[in-house]
Amino acid sequence: MKSNFIKTENGNLHVISAGESGNAVLLLSGAGMDNAILSWKRLIPVLAESYRVFAIDWPKQGKSSPWSGLADHDFLVKCVDIVRTHFDLKKVMLVGLSQGGAITLAYTILNPDKVEKIVVLAPGGIIRFPPVIHQLLWLSAKLPWLTKSISKLYFVNRRKTEKASKAILIEPPSDFDEIVDEVMLEAANNGAGATDWQNNSIGFLRMKVYLVPELHKITCPCLFIQGVKDVAISPKQAAKAAGHIPTAKFVLLENTGHWPNRQSPEKVNRMILDFLNNN
Repeated sequence: MKSNFIKTENGNLHVISAGESGNAVLLLSGAGMDNAILSWKRLIPVLAESYRVFAIDWPKQGKSSPWSGLADHDFLVKCVDIVRTHFDLKKVMLVGLSQGGAITLAYTILNPDKVEKIVVLAPGGIIRFPPVIHQLLWLSAKLPWLTKSISKLYFVNRRKTEKASKAILIEPPSDFDEIVDEVMLEAANNGAGATDWQNNSIGFLRMKVYLVPELHKITCPCLFIQGVKDVAISPKQAAKAAGHIPTAKFVLLENTGHWPNRQSPEKVNRMILDFLNNN
């Protein structure tokens, strides 16, 4: 795997590349204390055998730090084009988790001619919250300094980090201790708490980023992967969203949480590889 830094006016966007031939696959990780290596370290070598792989550290995550300016929804969508243009990629396949899943869907809606296939794992941008809960989330988004400070105090404690990670993973994999180490390192390096995308995607009355009404515009092959025990994305809402995409295949994984690619990497990697190879 090779580290690449793309200079922008806001900072250096870090991209991990691997593989020397084949179609281009962009990997888009999640929010919070995630980064390209954390989410995709098990998938990158598998895909690199057949594809050119590019895994993006979102602004303010991983090695894309320090970073100035807002990394909201529109800017993250722009980051996909920044990477595609830098590496001269005419057409790409996109694989996105959570926040990265939302960007995958949004980019495909806006740029259907630039996308061959997509895989979304527990994608954001497809859920709504009931009143009161929505307003409480909106309030927390308006106090990022407070939530970030509280989260940082939480994730410097290994026992608490283990507890939070188990809630996301449901069944801790064999490399669980390594995952906890990586989460704590990301929190120490770049802080904890919600990302700009999360904080700026929710308005007082409704979600600012809600992609469901436009999902029917996606016509390329699409694979939805969703854990049945996901605590962040409702499986019912994910299934409903997939139903709006004519080409979507929806897979519900039993006893699986919000991080299927780290909870069950061998199973999920095979599903993604088979989909990219055969559809």
